Amino acid sequence: MEFSELIKTAKVENVLLSCPGVPAIKGTLCITSHHLLLSSQPGGEGDQGTVELWLLIRNVDAVEKRLASSSGTITLKCKDLRVLQLEIPGMEECLNIASSIEALSSVESVMMMYPFFYRPQNMKLEQGWHPYPPHHYYQQVVAETNAWRLSSVNRDFTTCPTYPSAITVPAVVDDEALRKIARFRQGGRFPILSYYHKKNQTVMLRSGQPLMGPNKKRCQEDELLLKAALCGRARGFVIDTRSAQAAKQARMTGGGSEPKAAYLGWKRLHRPLESRGRPLQESFMKLVEACNDPSLGMDRWLSKLESSKWLSHVKAALSTACLAAQCMEREEACILVHGAEGTDTTLLVTALAQVILDPDCRTLVGFQHLLEREWIQAGHPFHLRCAHSAYSHARLKQEAPVFLLFLDCVGQLGRQFPFSLEFSECLLLALFENSYASAYGTFLCNSEKERCLCKVRETTHSLWSWLNQPNQQKKYLNPLYSYNALVIWPSVEPPSLQLWQGLFLRWIRSSQYLDEAWTEIQRLVEGSELPPRTNGAAHSQQLLPH
Repeated sequence: MEFSELIKTAKVENVLLSCPGVPAIKGTLCITSHHLLLSSQPGGEGDQGTVELWLLIRNVDAVEKRLASSSGTITLKCKDLRVLQLEIPGMEECLNIASSIEALSSVESVMMMYPFFYRPQNMKLEQGWHPYPPHHYYQQVVAETNAWRLSSVNRDFTTCPTYPSAITVPAVVDDEALRKIARFRQGGRFPILSYYHKKNQTVMLRSGQPLMGPNKKRCQEDELLLKAALCGRARGFVIDTRSAQAAKQARMTGGGSEPKAAYLGWKRLHRPLESRGRPLQESFMKLVEACNDPSLGMDRWLSKLESSKWLSHVKAALSTACLAAQCMEREEACILVHGAEGTDTTLLVTALAQVILDPDCRTLVGFQHLLEREWIQAGHPFHLRCAHSAYSHARLKQEAPVFLLFLDCVGQLGRQFPFSLEFSECLLLALFENSYASAYGTFLCNSEKERCLCKVRETTHSLWSWLNQPNQQKKYLNPLYSYNALVIWPSVEPPSLQLWQGLFLRWIRSSQYLDEAWTEIQRLVEGSELPPRTNGAAHSQQLLPH
């Protein structure tokens, strides 16, 4: 397929662009294989100089058109929640532009996406991909304790297609046993080490559900692995992110949960979280719809915010992560986290628990390490979950803003502990944008196996390489940061949880005064003798359209 085949009209003059918060501009609209470009005409209305819009077409979530006798209007609803309106002279041109954008924004082939074509002059392909290999973290764990080992049983991705090539397991469990356990767990996702809590030597594991089925099948190797994971401790907790009823129903279709009689020392706790499918996606859509409705009075706004249930999902996620952290920190117990597949709410809980427990995960570099370990290499299917955002008219069952929910929860931690996170809201916004549409290959594909097949690391640039450039990194640091070695226990009471205004309202209301306040804070911190700090800071940056 050639991109030129999808572009029916490549250039149109006298197009008027309107979007909230900025003056309308008129100029020349061009469509390329991956971008929509609009350049204002010199000497146009007003004295605004030349203004350009560069929109990655992959960022378009929905295209709506309205035709008149001699012109048309196209509304572009974007995955980053922007809404742009193009008034195009000529009915045929309007239809052609709309058709071209629809076709280009829905190209499914990963190899045809922009990261494979993006070649910035100041970056090299090999930069940025190797600073955070997860096996380095696990090598440190193995060096500290002889109870765990690095296994290459999945080096060719045949044991588990969604795990990385190197995983960490109890030392007493050999690779042949791991292959048997993989056949007993959903998607081959057998229990592996996610996090080692140095303070009391407890561990957090993650996996897919056991395939017990209605006949309550058992796997002795699986039971041995979880017994070994306790490392002689009296008990551990299985945190199941499904309800007890859902886990029971899963047995009828071949799934299930660990029976207490077979897994001595392990106690099962059910904490139901919405992982994917309609409930979480519809919650996201309802919230965005409410935020975009300027006609709402206070009562109706609060009613719509509550009915969206988004903050309820935030509360549930943080509560479950706190439970996992409490089991490790206060009960000094080991935990295993899983739902059904182990690729969504499982990662949400394990990643959040580490931010709560571990001060290293709250640094800029440590947080990037965490994302590599617990989301990217752990097999969260970004290509499926982030195929569409809140505006698309075509609903696919695989879509869900699970990663966005994680970022929102981290933002809640940042607001409650404004000195404890080294990174700012700007980083969370950048991660949200790049997970849905990006010039970088970091969030491409659904697993490490797919990224290897597509040669993502060899042929695309890393997002981390861009974020960590000195001129970029400064934007993502929190000037208020001060290293906090303590566990940060968030409040999940309703008054403590806030709407993420920096995301959901950033294209709707001006952030000028917040921007000015944070700029002044940064200036004061940098001008003082205090060491640089980091968090709540960039609470306002990037709220205006780029």
